[in-house]
Amino acid sequence: MPELRDLEIGVMFWAARDPLIEVRGLGVRCGQLGVADGTALIPAFASEWKMALAREDFTLVTVFCAYSGESYADIPTVRRTVGFIPPDTRQERVRRTLDVSDFAASIGVASIACHVGFVPEDRSSPDYIAVRDIVRRVCDHAAANDQTFALETGQEPAATLLRFLEDVERDNLKINFDPANMILYGTGEPIEALKKIGRYVKSVHCKDGKWGNLQWAPGTSGDSFLPQVAVDASNRVWVVWSQQANNNWDIYARQFDPDK
Repeated sequence: MPELRDLEIGVMFWAARDPLIEVRGLGVRCGQLGVADGTALIPAFASEWKMALAREDFTLVTVFCAYSGESYADIPTVRRTVGFIPPDTRQERVRRTLDVSDFAASIGVASIACHVGFVPEDRSSPDYIAVRDIVRRVCDHAAANDQTFALETGQEPAATLLRFLEDVERDNLKINFDPANMILYGTGEPIEALKKIGRYVKSVHCKDGKWGNLQWAPGTSGDSFLPQVAVDASNRVWVVWSQQANNNWDIYARQFDPDK
């Protein structure tokens, strides 16, 4: 694997969708590998990735967990479906996270990460206690694999996240810092947040974010952000938005119809 430079830029891509040779063709030498819930983490799959990483001389810094049933359609939906907050899917998602940790270890990756969901501000709430204990369990499993476990930022203010990190009491618990998420969820100013939690930051996501309330584009899959109105050269009005489909964010548009 190549020796990476300080703050070297990589890409986030997906195991069952993005061939490593195409990712390498972007000119990057490192990245984070997303693993969707339906991806079978069998030994042959791990062997294929280990050989591909060696062949392409590519470094994975993190393997990222995604879970079946998660939706980022709007803030209430995120609260209801994402991470370890929903009680009905907790144990299934914990098992998946431990499997991802083992997969990452088998291909030589020293960090895993995920969205744990909105951490409640009330430290005595059952959800807070349950998620804290789950994160402890994942950290302990990751530690046995010589790994860190990073939490994606954005769903809660920096002060709440910092207090949660301290309550978990695990040295290998880190942060995947995503400043755009803080803007999109309205949870704080990213630079000020970084001053509070910077010592925990293991990796960073860089993407666009715009202050304001999340909006849903009707008639889409639901995983859509920030619809905007645009006018083309023929004075036609279009609605333009970002939407997630098949684990990929793209820009979509349709002509505005006032009758719909």
